[in-house]
Amino acid sequence: MGTLQNKIDFSVIFTAKNANPNGDPLNGNRPRENFNGYGEISDVCIKRKIRNRLQDMGEKIFVQSDERCDDGCDSLRSRADNNEALKAISKGKNTNRDDFAKTACDEWIDVRSFGQVFAFKGDNVSVGVRGPVSIQQAVSVSPVDIVSMQITKSVNSEGGKEGKASDTMGMKHRVEFGLYVVNGSINCQLAEKTGFTDDDAEKIKEALKTLFENDASSARPEGSMEVCRLYWWKHDCKTPKNSSAKVHRSLKIAVKDKVSRPSSFDDYDITLEKLDGVEPEVYDLM
Repeated sequence: MGTLQNKIDFSVIFTAKNANPNGDPLNGNRPRENFNGYGEISDVCIKRKIRNRLQDMGEKIFVQSDERCDDGCDSLRSRADNNEALKAISKGKNTNRDDFAKTACDEWIDVRSFGQVFAFKGDNVSVGVRGPVSIQQAVSVSPVDIVSMQITKSVNSEGGKEGKASDTMGMKHRVEFGLYVVNGSINCQLAEKTGFTDDDAEKIKEALKTLFENDASSARPEGSMEVCRLYWWKHDCKTPKNSSAKVHRSLKIAVKDKVSRPSSFDDYDITLEKLDGVEPEVYDLM
C-alpha cells in the first residue's frame, strides 16, 4: 500500500469520572491541571495509550512499557540490537542513516507514526526519525475539581521493629469529573519519509476509538475513563487550505445553559462549524 496522500486532522472527546487521568510526579501524583484549574493530560501519556492499543492489535511496538514487553527485550537498545537488519546496517563506523531509519520504520509502527531517536551510549552514530502523527496535550473543557483522600495500609511492607506500621498513611487523588479534548494531525510529507500508509492511519483511528481499553488501574478503575466521540477530518490533498488550527477550532464545546457544575457528557453542547472542502467522519462511541 502506498504512503498517505491525504492530510488528516482529528479530535477525541473523552471523560474522566472519579479517576486520575495523568498524575504529576512533581506534585504528589495529583491529576495534572494548569494555573486556571483546567485538567491536562500530557501528549506522552496519550501516545503511551495509543502504543498499548496498537500492541493489543498485534502490531510491533518499539517503545514498549516494561509490563507489556512481548519480545523479551529489557531496553530500547536491546530491542534495536536484536534486530538483525539494523545490526547489519549499523555495523562499522559508516552507518547509513537513511537505511537505518527506513528499516526501523518498516519494523515498528510507532516509529513510523511518532518518530524516534536512536542514540545509545557507545554508538558511533545517532539516527533521528520524525514521525507524521502529532498529538497535542489533552485539556479539559471546564475547570476540574480534584479530590484528595487519605488512605491507610492494612499490612506491613516489611517485618521487624524497623518496618513501617500497618497504619501507614498515604494520599490518593482523583478528578470528580472532567470532559477532555485531545487534538492531533497526520502530515503527508513526513508520512512519505517514514512509509506511513492509509492502513496505518486506520489503525491509529481504531486505537483512538478504544483508547482506554486494557488501561484500568487503581488510579483509573474500569469504566472511569470513556471515549465519547471521535472527529476524523480526511482532507482531499496533502496540503489543504484549512490549517490544522482552523480545523480544530471548528469544534465548539460549551457548558449548557442552566448547568452550573457539569457532571456528564450530556451537560455540554457540541457544535461543528462547516469548513469548505472537508467534512469529518464522526464516531459516537458512548
